Amino acid sequence: MDRTTLSAEWTRFRTGRGWVLGMVASVLVTVSLGLLITGSARTGCVTAKGEGPCPAPLLGPDGTAVADKYYFVHQPLKGDGSITARVSDMTGQIRLPDAVPGVRNVKEGVVVPWAKAGLLLRPSLTQGTPYAAVMITGSHGVRMQHNYTHDVAGGPVDGPRWLRLTRAGDTITGHESADGRTWTEVSTVTLAGLPQTVEFGLFAASPSALTDMTARFAQATATFDQIALRGANGSWRHDDVGLALRPDGTPHHPGQAVESGGKVVVSGGGDIGPAVMTGGLRADLTLLGGVAGLVLVMVVAVTFFTADHRRGPGTLGAGAVVVGAVAFVTGLVTSGVVVSGGLALMRANQNPIQPITPATELRVIAGYAALTAAAAVLALGLAALVKRAVVAVGLAVALVAVPYLLASAGLVPWLLMVTPAAGFAITQSVPTFAHLDVDRSLLGGYHPLPPWAGLAVICGYAALVLWLAHRSCRWAVVPLTHAHRHLSR
Repeated sequence: MDRTTLSAEWTRFRTGRGWVLGMVASVLVTVSLGLLITGSARTGCVTAKGEGPCPAPLLGPDGTAVADKYYFVHQPLKGDGSITARVSDMTGQIRLPDAVPGVRNVKEGVVVPWAKAGLLLRPSLTQGTPYAAVMITGSHGVRMQHNYTHDVAGGPVDGPRWLRLTRAGDTITGHESADGRTWTEVSTVTLAGLPQTVEFGLFAASPSALTDMTARFAQATATFDQIALRGANGSWRHDDVGLALRPDGTPHHPGQAVESGGKVVVSGGGDIGPAVMTGGLRADLTLLGGVAGLVLVMVVAVTFFTADHRRGPGTLGAGAVVVGAVAFVTGLVTSGVVVSGGLALMRANQNPIQPITPATELRVIAGYAALTAAAAVLALGLAALVKRAVVAVGLAVALVAVPYLLASAGLVPWLLMVTPAAGFAITQSVPTFAHLDVDRSLLGGYHPLPPWAGLAVICGYAALVLWLAHRSCRWAVVPLTHAHRHLSR
């Protein structure tokens, strides 16, 4: 590929009215759909003050939107110390859709996978402050979690489990044991700047259960016994942290704790962790129309190659550079307008917004541009490989758009790992946390791959298809050359 060929391909593209209009149409379609979706988004909440706009999301130590609701039986610890307890039993309940109208359908004895109960330490009961906890969970074994977004797996839970949480300065260590004699460290974390006196004790919480893409109230109940304290010997205090009130002033799904004969039975709803579903609208919602824009870009890329039947390996590389560069600029303009404009519309309508840093917003905008370029090059490579525009467009749509649409509906989300549609992960503005149950659909913000890994998948597909197409063009040219030499003799 030389400069002359590249210049010729660029001139051919910019003088082709249909291709230029196709790129403009891609921008208009994606921006229009994005602004329509975000402009019509409305969220509302019922609080103690009545129905109205939802409050701003609660933020954790690193600025992530978090949930911080649980039932806490605690006492102050001054200086270093520890708490040890056996969790002898954990059960729960879930509010399911009413089978009979007006009759509450509560299923007992069911624990959602990330229901949790264990030992917790934090500087105060103020929501959003740092914490460290060691716990058992509904079906994910023992875990050590801190500051909402961090999670370390321990061993399985196949019966009563002893837990221990130890403080030494700013260092908090969690241990587990099957018999109360042999202990295994789960993890050690540092909570910088802990005050001299902290609160520590027993807690229980259960996230809402996701059934039929709807969050259902759930509560966990755990029995603690063989409780031993070092460094504290006060009376237990009971607090329903984060308890919400109805407009009439009554508690909404309150927890409770009962002390009897050395045992403490704690029941609590809510969660301590990232608030992916309840922390506000996400910035990537502005790009929901992006798949339609990508289809138009891929059609342009295919027709750009197939319009000239005299394409060879030299022009293939130059064409890929031109189409990729134009697609990148197109995607950059599109995402720059729709992301900033969509966020402004959602804020103007008093919607809570998931916090987004300037670096993340830049990655979403530039990432969509890179995704657009990769999709265009992939489509051009398919056109060079199959030599037929209709077939190439069909393949490109099947590889990029169809898996995206299926995943948006919550179907076969694993396609976002093995198809070029994985590239949409680069637009996620809120991470997918492994220690959180979420709606496994793109509408729920679920991506099985991290942003850059997803982009790498579609780039890998594009590079492979382009290489195969180059080989195909090369082998097509060689026989023609030999035939020409034979006829000239």
